[in-house]
Amino acid sequence: MNIEHLVTMANDIGNFFTSEAGDAAAPKEVATHITKFWDPRMRSQIIGHSKSGGEGLSPVALTAVGLLVPPVQRD
Repeated sequence: MNIEHLVTMANDIGNFFTSEAGDAAAPKEVATHITKFWDPRMRSQIIGHSKSGGEGLSPVALTAVGLLVPPVQRD
């Protein structure tokens, strides 16, 4: 998937949870949402993007991605 699209999605989810749960709780809520609803390949891409600087990710989204556990790769 296009990384710019994933960044936009992560930022939108971050904005939602910031308004719903507040600044302190938002990153954990975003990480939980991404874990539950994103395909493992999407999670791998956003984790890789954050490790290379995370360009375009909001502070909440960047923190949330840092909480993600990389998905297990299956053969």
